[in-house]
Order: sequence, then structure tokens, then C-alpha cells
Amino acid sequence: MTIGLSLEQIVSLTIAYQIGCDASVLLDDTESFTGEKTAGPNNNSLRGFEVIDTIKSQLETLCPQVVSCADILAVAARESIVALGGPSWVAQLGRRDSTTASISDANSDIPSPLMDLSDLISAFSNKGFTAKEMVTLSGAHTIGQAKCFAFRGRVYNESTILSSFATSLKTNCPNTGGDDNLSPLDAASPFSFDNAYFRNLVNNKGLLHSDQQLFSGASTDSQVTTYSTNPATFHADFASAMIKMGSLSPLTGNDGQIRTNCRKTN
Repeated sequence: MTIGLSLEQIVSLTIAYQIGCDASVLLDDTESFTGEKTAGPNNNSLRGFEVIDTIKSQLETLCPQVVSCADILAVAARESIVALGGPSWVAQLGRRDSTTASISDANSDIPSPLMDLSDLISAFSNKGFTAKEMVTLSGAHTIGQAKCFAFRGRVYNESTILSSFATSLKTNCPNTGGDDNLSPLDAASPFSFDNAYFRNLVNNKGLLHSDQQLFSGASTDSQVTTYSTNPATFHADFASAMIKMGSLSPLTGNDGQIRTNCRKTN
């Protein structure tokens, strides 16, 4: 089976914190609920939905109602990360799909790019992740892009950003306007799943305020330093954290359903 679409789009979509294990983020709006695609952190930001549609269509032709959209997300994330130079892991399968979605949950549960370290630790702790796992999973920002409005305040107002880096960002992110202009989360190697994200933080070149908070003179500095000099350690820890993320309250047994179309319920 061939995909023929952007690998980085798949990564951006499938390792997003909010997806969880029931593929609720893939559901379009209906008369009974407003889906998660238009939630503040997701709207015009998450990309790659058409990639999942393509994979699902091919699987439904080969083996109807066998592979869930949630499992497609899990496997697509792993295979895309491997293709971009990242680690592999055993993806636990057998999940079923949610029959509803919640824009309010997406708006309240997804960590903000404006969060300080203590709030980030709390947000991930609420999902059962340690501070170390939070730093590890944040390394997913070695791939993907962010909108100007998410980092404008850091570029123009913060002192913990390398001045030359800030200057380079201002061209694409003016003080006013250009809210939707995109910049890579990891400008050093935006299409490689490596440890450059952590090297950027050590050099005060984190794009988001929440990124730089991981290396800000506090408890997570030492872990960032370790990852910045040891990509193998980062890759091993990331694989373990992704296995744990894949086990976050999945729907199994008779719960949920296996959607035939990932955008709507059966």
C-alpha cells in the first residue's frame, strides 16, 4: 500500500498531544456535536487529515471494518517518524474509534504554547505523564510548524531568545498581521526527526515560549542537555513515551466502533 503524501504532515497530526487513543480529532462537525478540528489549538493548524483518509480508504477495500482509525493513527505516527530518521516501537493495536468529539475538551486539555514550565508539568501530569516524559514528548517539535500568533509574543517581548534568531523570525511574523504565517518549530532540521530541537533550546532558539521553558534554569534543564548531546537516549525515551501515550484509555471490546470513514461515525 502506498501513501504518496507528506510524511511530516502525518507526524504533525498523529503525535499531537490531543489525539489520544480514540481518533476523536478526525471527526467532522455534526448536528449533535462540534468536533475538535476547530478548537483553538487545532484550527488551521493540524494537517494531514487527507493522508489518513487515503490510508483508511485503501484498508477498507482490503479488509472492511477491521482496522480502526485510531490504530491507523498509531501506526502512521510510528512509520512516519521512522521514515524521517526517528526511532521505532511496537505499536499496540486493537483500539476502537470514538463516536463523538468535544471541542471544549480540546480547548481545555491541550497545553498552550504560552504555558510556563509548572503549568506544562501539571498538564501532562493530568494525563499520567511524568515531567521527564513531558520533556521527551516535547521533542516531537523537531517536526512541524507553528503560526505567527503562537510565538509573536516571544519574538518581540522575551529576553530568553537569541537576538539573531528573533530577528530572523520577524520577517515572517510582523508585529501586527500575518497571524497564520508559519515557521518551523525546529529551523535547524525541520524535516528530520533528530535531537536538534533540544540543541536549539540550549542555544535559546526555542520557537514557542513553552518550548524554551524546558531550558530556563529550572528542573528540566539537565534532561534537555542530555538529549541535546545524546540523540540515542532521546530516541529510546521517545519510543517508550509513545508506547505509553498509545495506552491512554483506549476504547476496546464493545466500546466505540470501527469507523468506515474516519471523518464520521457509521
